[in-house]
Amino acid sequence: MDWGMKNRFNKIIRPKDGRTVMLAVDHGYFLGPTTGLERFADTVVPLLPYADTLMLTRGALRNYIPPESDVPIVLRVSGGTSILNKNLLHEGIITSVEEAIRLNAVGLAFSILVGAEFERDTILNFTKVIDEAERYGIPVIAVTAVGRDMVKDAKYLSLATRMAGELGARIVKTYFCENFERVVETSPVPVVIAGGKKIPEKDALEMTYNAIQAGAAGVDMGRNIFQSENPVAMIKAVRAVVHENYTAKEAYELFLAEKKGEGKN
Repeated sequence: MDWGMKNRFNKIIRPKDGRTVMLAVDHGYFLGPTTGLERFADTVVPLLPYADTLMLTRGALRNYIPPESDVPIVLRVSGGTSILNKNLLHEGIITSVEEAIRLNAVGLAFSILVGAEFERDTILNFTKVIDEAERYGIPVIAVTAVGRDMVKDAKYLSLATRMAGELGARIVKTYFCENFERVVETSPVPVVIAGGKKIPEKDALEMTYNAIQAGAAGVDMGRNIFQSENPVAMIKAVRAVVHENYTAKEAYELFLAEKKGEGKN
C-alpha cells in the first residue's frame, strides 16, 4: 500500500489491535426514516466518541454530522433501489470518488449481491468504484448483501467474501454464521461482521464475541446499537468486546451498569 492507502486503512481498522468498531447508520438510503434514526443527529452524535468509523451517506453526513467531528467517515456509494422494490439491493454507483474526496472520506462502502440474477451488475459497478478509489488511495469495503431468499451459511458467505477480496476490496463486511472461521480463513482481506436485524442486547454481544473469537476484525453494527434501549451503553459494551477483550457476559454486565447510570456520564 502507498502511504495514503495505509493511513486511511489504519483509520478504519486500528493498527494497535487490528480491530474496529464501525457504526453503520446508512440505512436511510433505502429504508427512509428507519426506527431509531428518525431524529438522526439526536441518536448518532452521542455515539461518535465510541465509534472508530462512521458509515453513512453523503446527505446524512452533510446535514447531521458536525464538521468539527474527527470520526473517520466511510461513505456509502452504492444504492438505487428502495425497500419497496422487489429487486432490493440491485445497486449502482450513487456517489463519485471525487465527492468522497471532497467529503474527506477514509473509505467507501459498496454492496454486492452474489447469487442474485443481477449479481453481474452489482459486481461490475463495484469494480469500477475500486478502480477509481485505488487511483486515489481510498480503500473500498465490500458489503456482501444477502437477498430475501439466500441462506447466510459459511458456504455462501465464504464464496461472496472471497470473491470480493479477489476483486479488490480491502475489507469485507458480511454476516456472522456457524463455522465463521471458514469465512475468515479463506478471505484474503480482513472481515468485519454486520449486526443485522435488531436482536436482544445480550444476544448481539454474544454474536460479537463469537465473531471476534472466530477471527473477525470487528463489527459494522447499526440497528443493534441505535435501536437499543440505551444506544450509548450498547456501543460501549460492543467496544469492550472488540477492543478490550471482554467476554459476552462481561460486556452485558457493562451494558446493564451503563444503562443503570444513564445520564451520569
